[in-house]
Amino acid sequence: MMTYLSLIENPPRICLLTGGIAPMLTNVDDVYLSLRERVKSRNYKYFERYPGDIALVNRIINKLLKDPAQLPAGGILTARRFQQVGISLGGSPSSFASLHSLFSMAFLSEDDDDFSRAFLKEIESLQSFDDHPIYFLLHESIYADINSKCEKTDWSAMRAYQSSTDFHCSEDDIDNIEPTLLVGEVVFPWMTDGDYVELSGLSMRALAHSIATKDDWGKLYDVTKMKRVLAKDGTGVSKAAAAVYYDDMYVDFDASIEVTKRGNPLEHCSVWITNEYQHSGLRDDGATIFGKLLGMCKGEIGTPS
Repeated sequence: MMTYLSLIENPPRICLLTGGIAPMLTNVDDVYLSLRERVKSRNYKYFERYPGDIALVNRIINKLLKDPAQLPAGGILTARRFQQVGISLGGSPSSFASLHSLFSMAFLSEDDDDFSRAFLKEIESLQSFDDHPIYFLLHESIYADINSKCEKTDWSAMRAYQSSTDFHCSEDDIDNIEPTLLVGEVVFPWMTDGDYVELSGLSMRALAHSIATKDDWGKLYDVTKMKRVLAKDGTGVSKAAAAVYYDDMYVDFDASIEVTKRGNPLEHCSVWITNEYQHSGLRDDGATIFGKLLGMCKGEIGTPS
């Protein structure tokens, strides 16, 4: 919707943003540093709910550090790839239970260190990068925008996670009472090195690095036009409302709100802030969210107060 407000000659009269607001004024490095802390918080919430999984996750990672597993459809389940299942930590209300079920089926038995085929197949279904390589290639470039002074993304998420020891895993962690943390929705350059079969190879590796180091990105959004079409002085042609989820693990709350502050592009966008939902709010309770945002645009619902 922010693109419609920026680029379309006649933008929609009503624009609803149902999954937070793109952090168009925040540099990509700051976005990933902030999201890293949100992911860390979600990890601890998960392990507080399932404390028994601390030892289980450490056992899985220790096994993979010593002996990476061949996946049924190709590719290799390494410890670093396994940590990427953390993308599910911020999903639907059932995401914690689903991850717990995944970890519980990892080994054939308590005394057997062989991974179950069901576990390996489920890992593949959770990690869709092989099926959708463009998801990997363009994931970070969505932040490349001259408005946020982003000259190049340069594997920003990798740098954010490398600067923290909280997500480091080693064989010493097997007896650790502290959990080995899982990473969020991020991409890394090593994903072209064999862990993901469809992403690997010289051509894909070269393409991924060329996108990451591209330094001549243009303007993703038109700040002036966004403010003009939403103006409330009688000249604006559009109205907008956004649902911003306070605990969203994928879209940083502070960066979203920055865009709506006075003088900024979406200053005239009505914002509904809630912690009743994760990022999957529209999927989990779409009718309620759509009805509320539409009512806000029409002036039928007094949010914000």
